[in-house]
Amino acid sequence: MRVIILTMKKLPSSSLVTPTYNWPEALELLLLSILNQTILPNEVIIADDGSREETKLLIEKFQRIFPIPLIHIWHEDNKNQKPAIMNKAIAASKCDYIIEIDGDIIMNKYFVEDHLSFAEKGCYLFGSRVNIQEKILSKIFSKKSINFNLFSVGIKKRGRTIRIPFLMQFAKKVEKRSSKLRGCNMSFWKTDFIKINGFNEALVGWGIDDSEMIQRMHNIGIKGKRLKYSGIAYHIYHKEQSKSHLEINNEIERQTTEKKLLFIEKGINQYL
Repeated sequence: MRVIILTMKKLPSSSLVTPTYNWPEALELLLLSILNQTILPNEVIIADDGSREETKLLIEKFQRIFPIPLIHIWHEDNKNQKPAIMNKAIAASKCDYIIEIDGDIIMNKYFVEDHLSFAEKGCYLFGSRVNIQEKILSKIFSKKSINFNLFSVGIKKRGRTIRIPFLMQFAKKVEKRSSKLRGCNMSFWKTDFIKINGFNEALVGWGIDDSEMIQRMHNIGIKGKRLKYSGIAYHIYHKEQSKSHLEINNEIERQTTEKKLLFIEKGINQYL
């Protein structure tokens, strides 16, 4: 297995941060895909929203073989508290640049390299995802599959498997938050994240936390750039989470957008 730690070219120091909750089978594939990266981040932080013992044991197993720090940040299960656990995890980061993925993502081996290569001051990056279908889940979990391509069985959005990083030189910055933004594939500077006080812990349940946070980044003048033909990520199918609080969260995001809010009351500052 060939692994390169960040020694070539001047790339920012980076923390790969991922939330997880009671799905160790998916987390294992994610961790295996980290070990397969052409360039490793400086550290990996797992933001654990209250998982049971199986997840802890899995992380301990990988901590024994990881060539970089694998940090487990856990708090008690109090329903969906993703903004809080992500704030705690990023507060613990020792690096300049944050790469955020979800705990149900399998990364293409160039994923970290792409995010770091295209990192730029005054800008955040966001990418898309290829969907892994439900019908092949048992197979990929039993075989611990982490390698997919354009011709793989059981995936959707095949065009997103194509990697041509040369084309990123034509990517334009966007001043408005894109509807294509997905928290499962994005990266940003930690200093920018702290300026806006991180994720909004007033948000409850599933949804909106990433887009609301990014809206505040736009409000302070940070621009976005979409990763196309690079930063490839594969999303493992799962049932949709409850959207019972989505109306409340949408209203919070609407206020952030319309009032151009820069800073929220309950965020990362509690943990710094």
